[in-house]
Amino acid sequence: MKKVVIIFLIPLLFLLTGCKKKENKVLNDDSKVLVVYFSAQNHTEKVAQAIAQNLKADTFKVVPLSEYTDDDLDYNDSNSRVYKEHENENLRDVALVSSKVNNWEDYDLVLIGYPIWWGIAAWPLNNFVKDNDFTGKTVIPFCTSASSGLGSSGKLLSSMAGTGNWLEGKRFASNASLDEIKSWTDSLK
Repeated sequence: MKKVVIIFLIPLLFLLTGCKKKENKVLNDDSKVLVVYFSAQNHTEKVAQAIAQNLKADTFKVVPLSEYTDDDLDYNDSNSRVYKEHENENLRDVALVSSKVNNWEDYDLVLIGYPIWWGIAAWPLNNFVKDNDFTGKTVIPFCTSASSGLGSSGKLLSSMAGTGNWLEGKRFASNASLDEIKSWTDSLK
């Protein structure tokens, strides 16, 4: 009988003392944060800049050596650059102006943003991910898309990186509001 009473009293004691489950936040006061992003049509850049402002983070823009034009981005045109790159994965090895971040080793939290192309992260980001060692870093992907979700894009980048603690990411609409972005960044604190 005593065992039964004790089993019922323990949960009651937790309730009465106000014990709460400890939340796992990814950001603390000492965290050094970097927002890395590729943006073809400025949608991702808008979100990345808002995230950086909310988290008082540094930014790094991934820029292809040969930038994408509006014609390059017409995924309905089988002669466009992105269409050809989608069809032939060998063309997705996009050279970058730079993939090296100054003081990379100082960052604890890295948020990586990109548009969704054919259900995956825009491939200009691939070489950035491959060229950097994410050991000891927490990484959170975020994407922009008119209709597609995050899908497995974050998991694919994590596999490509091979290092780092990659967490579940966030999808924002191409026209995400500053309030929506702030709500998400506040949840990280």
